[in-house]
Amino acid sequence: MSISASFSRRFAAALLTYRYSIMVREFRSDAALEAIRKASESKIPNLVLYNYPSFSGAYGALFAHLYHSRLNLPCLILPFSAVAPFSVEDLCIEGMKTCYFLDLLGPKGFALELSMRTASKVIGFDHRKSVLSQVSSGEDSDTNITFYVNIEKSSSTAAYEYFSAKLSEAGFDNADKMSLLNQEDRERVEMVLRYIEDGDLRNWSLPDIKSFNIGLREWRSKLNCITNSCMYQQLMEICPMDLIMKGSTYLSHRQIDANKLLRKVFRVRLGRGFYGECLGVRADGNSDFSDEMGMELSRRSAAAGLRPIGAVVYMQRNNLKMCLRTVDSSTDTSEVAKAYGGGGSPSSSSFIIRMDEYNQWLSTQSPPTRYIASLYYMEKFAA
Repeated sequence: MSISASFSRRFAAALLTYRYSIMVREFRSDAALEAIRKASESKIPNLVLYNYPSFSGAYGALFAHLYHSRLNLPCLILPFSAVAPFSVEDLCIEGMKTCYFLDLLGPKGFALELSMRTASKVIGFDHRKSVLSQVSSGEDSDTNITFYVNIEKSSSTAAYEYFSAKLSEAGFDNADKMSLLNQEDRERVEMVLRYIEDGDLRNWSLPDIKSFNIGLREWRSKLNCITNSCMYQQLMEICPMDLIMKGSTYLSHRQIDANKLLRKVFRVRLGRGFYGECLGVRADGNSDFSDEMGMELSRRSAAAGLRPIGAVVYMQRNNLKMCLRTVDSSTDTSEVAKAYGGGGSPSSSSFIIRMDEYNQWLSTQSPPTRYIASLYYMEKFAA
């Protein structure tokens, strides 16, 4: 017996609700609330809230942890999620004097209310230009609130420099105590920060940045210091070269799988030919490869004398989706996507297309001879 569509929708909704409730419990867990209660009883003067699950936030928390540990200053550090955030009432810790927001500024008015209700200073770090609109006029003018928003520097780098400078001001005679990191750890951690910043600022300019991000993403589930007591040590030990190697291996395997699908390409008349023609492929069940396949098809389309665009088509939740990619900086794929209700950037865009409309885009011509030849030599070379 087939499962009805209405049952499937109800089941999916129930599953989503269950997952959300699990997520809420992770942040507003008994352990987190108990830590806040104990901090209030002990009148802990320093509270650190870091953006979760953000690597900039987690590394900022690491530097806050190292700073307060070096000076033996009591401090409570908590992950702060926009999905299930703590309320101001949750964070009214008796005796609190300073609260740090790392890689976040909090909801609009949140910092001001927290500062007023606890008579504490609030210091926040963020690098996203979009957060400026969330800063209320009261927060902007309150002397107890300081927000550092630098769109040219990631929050993790800003927090590192801030806590390093504060530690230096402590005036230790021992050089090691004056630094958050010893020489051995410093070089490795600072390289991680450079790669994180390259991604945070959307520069994508460092060598192997894509491989690095792929290798790093498995750590995202470990960035909750409440459920992972080893988080700080793990962040200290992350090696950029190991991440790049792991990411490169993953990309290599994906490319091999993508190349198998690329043996069944066809010509696509973009907008029924109004936007020219390119090469495309159906990737039902393999949408994870859409980026790699689209980029490769873009190169092959250009080699075949077509528009340097790759079209990857697959079913997504009973809808037919078309993803367009290009490696050519002068080509804008989004003009096609926007014309059909989608969107994206010049190099990467997508949209939902009706099946009857899609059928009008399929060219009756075979892929051009130049493409067949280029495919033959590419596969021969790869072998």
